[in-house]
Amino acid sequence: MTTSPVDQGTVVVASRSLDAEAAVQALAQGLNHAHLGGIIFFCSAEYDLDRLAAALLSAFPTVTVSGCTTAGEITPEGYDRGSIVAIGFDRRVFAIESALVDDLDRFALSDAQPLVDDLIERCRRQALAPVNEHSFALTLLDGLSSREEQVLATLDAALGRIPSFGGSAGDDNHLARTHVYAHGRFHSRAAVVVMINTRLPFEVFSTHHLTPLRHKLVVTEADRERRRVVELNGLPAASVYADLVGVAPDALDPVVFARHPLAVQLGGQHYVRSIQRVNDDGSLNFYCAVETGIVLTAMQPAPLLDDLNRMLEGVTARVGEPSLMIGCDCFLRRMELEAVRHLDQASALLRRSRVVGFNTYGEQHHGMHVNQTFTGVALGTLPALGE
Repeated sequence: MTTSPVDQGTVVVASRSLDAEAAVQALAQGLNHAHLGGIIFFCSAEYDLDRLAAALLSAFPTVTVSGCTTAGEITPEGYDRGSIVAIGFDRRVFAIESALVDDLDRFALSDAQPLVDDLIERCRRQALAPVNEHSFALTLLDGLSSREEQVLATLDAALGRIPSFGGSAGDDNHLARTHVYAHGRFHSRAAVVVMINTRLPFEVFSTHHLTPLRHKLVVTEADRERRRVVELNGLPAASVYADLVGVAPDALDPVVFARHPLAVQLGGQHYVRSIQRVNDDGSLNFYCAVETGIVLTAMQPAPLLDDLNRMLEGVTARVGEPSLMIGCDCFLRRMELEAVRHLDQASALLRRSRVVGFNTYGEQHHGMHVNQTFTGVALGTLPALGE
């Protein structure tokens, strides 16, 4: 078990025990205190989720608990697998409220606005800080639902000026079933929206280390609902992409996808559309929305560690020494770090900046669903809490 002590209103506990009851017992020992007001956790999908849910409900029956399964965890020690990491929020510094979206297919603005209004009102009743100026939202979505774009755009419209970030739940790279947690149990094809109001200074951020190349690919046939591209430039998609990156079609794998992403350009910015898998018919499935007619730009990675360090230093310069960062880091970035053997160096940077979080199947930033980014929130500091 690793712990980060109560400081500036948060306490972080991580356990590597895959026994659900033992892991939650470790969390309870580290998190429980007289002012605990809410918990957010990220866990390996290798846990028995029914047992884990029951243990969490038993250990924290009166506290708002939200979370999701992951494609890897970020603990106080850095990158990890097969673990659970949880953040406890002190109610003297944070008002934290959550809501479950249990039907992503039918979620509309008529659902989003009352949901957001209710979260704002519940935070406002705790009278910590003006809600609109001192709040942010964390969104956790089923990472295999293919509904992120629609749900996030709807939530962003309802949130207005309140910044948001988040991540799509993972399942340790099995791409089989992902879960979010709310109301005492795990849910699929669902989302959790967590509103956090705080007196601490904070900044919601996003960064990536990818730069555009000159190569363009036009999606000439796609199945939008399934995020499946059949043809690029009028030819079988997998063959065209394999030619672009210089490998045989049968050599395409997640490491190749991580090193050679594609992106769509919107408003002068490039938003990565990462490839999920190659299908037997030579089509490609993506993690983000794709449709016939869009133009994809080939991207190349710059040094990831340099970009991560530059982003962390910039946030620290603006917010001050962070008391905590919550990070949603694409699992393809982690795969790239592992391929070039830089995972330990990245973990050291994350430890230094007090980052905890998880590896995602997609990241969310101000209503956009993106891939291969590191997205999150940095919390600053206040004078020491009194007893």
